[in-house]
Amino acid sequence: MTLTTYGTKIDVRPIAPRERHSLIFNTFRSLGESEAMELINDHDPRPLYFQFQEVLPGKFAWDDLENGPDTWRVRITKLIGDHGNGRCCGSCGGA
Repeated sequence: MTLTTYGTKIDVRPIAPRERHSLIFNTFRSLGESEAMELINDHDPRPLYFQFQEVLPGKFAWDDLENGPDTWRVRITKLIGDHGNGRCCGSCGGA
């Protein structure tokens, strides 16, 4: 992993497929609010997107950066929490 303008960069191409999703989710969870990670993959990560929707609905933004045919790149951003989960969004001054 390396830092980029997006935050953390993960190239999972050399990682065993069975280990990829846990690495990706653990890395995402380690991000601060509004931070992003760039994922580099050797196939379309659309199934991962659906897994994110199932596990973390409303807590991420997904931006395609490159769509194959050999390399796929995606920026995944951790969204800012809201007052509904007991945390301030940061834009209202804590009101």
